[in-house]
Amino acid sequence: MGDGYFEDGDLIRTVGREGLLIAVGGAASLLQTAHPKIAQGVYDHSYTARDPLGRLRGTMQWLYAVEFGSREEADRLSAVVRRMHTAVTGEGYRADDPELQVWVAATLFATAAHAYRLFFRALTREELADYYEQSKVFATILGCPYDLMPATYADFRAYYARTLAELRISDASRAIADQVLHPRLPGGPLNEPGLAAIRLLTAGLMPEPIRRQYGWRWDRARQVRFHLLVRSLRLVYPRLPLPVRTLPRDRYLQDLRRRLDRAPARRATPRTA
Repeated sequence: MGDGYFEDGDLIRTVGREGLLIAVGGAASLLQTAHPKIAQGVYDHSYTARDPLGRLRGTMQWLYAVEFGSREEADRLSAVVRRMHTAVTGEGYRADDPELQVWVAATLFATAAHAYRLFFRALTREELADYYEQSKVFATILGCPYDLMPATYADFRAYYARTLAELRISDASRAIADQVLHPRLPGGPLNEPGLAAIRLLTAGLMPEPIRRQYGWRWDRARQVRFHLLVRSLRLVYPRLPLPVRTLPRDRYLQDLRRRLDRAPARRATPRTA
């Protein structure tokens, strides 16, 4: 589709099309909620615990609409998200706070770039600069002023390191982490092997200061298992046919477009809170 915010050659699409990123999404999500204001908002207002698959669907449909959809689709869903965010307020936080929007966009970029390096290749400094500039859309499309984002990739690196050093996670952060890493899913124990792999990826991708605050065990044995898992995925996943790797994106967008076609704009609500 040629009327979107991005084109097929843009890195945000090259990276974002990979279905494997869903498996590392827990790291981005729990980096976001390592920020105590975001954590409190999610803890007070989110439905993650009672409908984890619905939450995942809403989040991924919004991301894919912004990255791959038409401008009308991206703007329409983002307007819905903005309306939802106006209701997410409490003592000391509000979801439409630009400071929080900057951090959410930062975690999406940092986690995706890290995962792409592990499973495909390291992006060059120039590619990272281009990819970072493109990823600013995750904040600006929700109303964050462009000038509040770190201006360059070098500025982003300084901001990201500073924020990681300053974050002090809360009890709400830990409660959300338990919900994300131990979701109640149909099938119960049958999901455990996959969830164990996702927990290992999440811990391995998490910056060490935040992993330590979450209290996750990270010893030599777990580090070895993480590297073996990454090596196995790096060997197998890139060799899968591209239509297989992009199947989650295609299915989520197909479902989203069906809902948009049959529902008025205000009712086609992605459940991302």
